[in-house]
Amino acid sequence: MKNIMVLVVILIAATNTYGAIGCSLNDPDRDIKRLFPDATNYKTDFISIKDTGGEPLAEEIQQKLGDKFEPVYETLDVPYAFYTVLKGEKLLGYVHGVNQKGRFGGMQLVITTDPNGVIADFYYQRLSSPEAKKFREPSFTKQFIGLTLADFYRHKPQDKIKDPTEKSNSDFKATLRGLFKNLILMDEFKMNNKFDSVYIEIKKQNDPNEVNKNENKDSDKV
Repeated sequence: MKNIMVLVVILIAATNTYGAIGCSLNDPDRDIKRLFPDATNYKTDFISIKDTGGEPLAEEIQQKLGDKFEPVYETLDVPYAFYTVLKGEKLLGYVHGVNQKGRFGGMQLVITTDPNGVIADFYYQRLSSPEAKKFREPSFTKQFIGLTLADFYRHKPQDKIKDPTEKSNSDFKATLRGLFKNLILMDEFKMNNKFDSVYIEIKKQNDPNEVNKNENKDSDKV
């Protein structure tokens, strides 16, 4: 019985350890060259919510996402890997991946964007699903090219992009959520909150009283 209990503890610890690891590229040198053929170099930053804003930032991101963080894959100390891709001194874009809980295990969703936050590519680095082939079809993944965080705030992808599978809708929804979170993190850590104005606009449309309440709070501080 003691041996079984020890094994359970080890397995739980291993799960939590895996969950707390960010989604890094499998082979950054190879992957960056494949994603950005003109790249001459890149730099990697590991950034966590814990070190940059803590609980207040976590609450803000969850509000924008419209969902709570998953306690294993989305702890505040997760080190998110951001790859800034360069050609000489010219910024070509960014690469960033996130772990997302799927029905059959963890997904790893990787996007590339141009300097303005427009999605240039999306692929699954890891996906455990009986219908993984359908998710990986270019006819599905290429639909995200050209989208920005503004589109997710306006729910365009969520409303218009269709599930390519027959029995894996939970993984389809997890994909949309993971990409949404991915773009929010990009905006927070690399884009200087470029799309906050869209978020505020949409929030005001949905709940003007709440926005006015917050504006009054801000004016009281002046």
